[in-house]
Amino acid sequence: QVQLVESGGGLVQPGGSLRLSCAASRSIYSINAMGWYRQGPGKQRELVAAITSGGSANYADSVKGRFTISRDNAKNTVSLQMNSLKPEDTAVYYCNADGLKLSRLSVPSDYWGQGTQVTVSS
Repeated sequence: QVQLVESGGGLVQPGGSLRLSCAASRSIYSINAMGWYRQGPGKQRELVAAITSGGSANYADSVKGRFTISRDNAKNTVSLQMNSLKPEDTAVYYCNADGLKLSRLSVPSDYWGQGTQVTVSS
């Protein structure tokens, strides 16, 4: 099995920045897409940003121009640079690995991190 380990959450003032990182706990064969989701208080989990193995990224409209997702395929890590944070960005952020294969012959599976809290407040 493999775990996705997240880091970088915390408390920040409006207008501030945070960088989230996510890494697989062991070596793996491949991952199709990696992304970040979030779930705010009383809300459903929503996609924030995702990036394919080829580097194509897509973003939620609410974060375009403020957040940047990046990925290191060699290290199987994904990061989310969050700038100009707003109180409405407050949520638990989850890392996702879609189509993760532990070996060449393994079945692709979906994995989630444990979540990291981001709080934007003055």
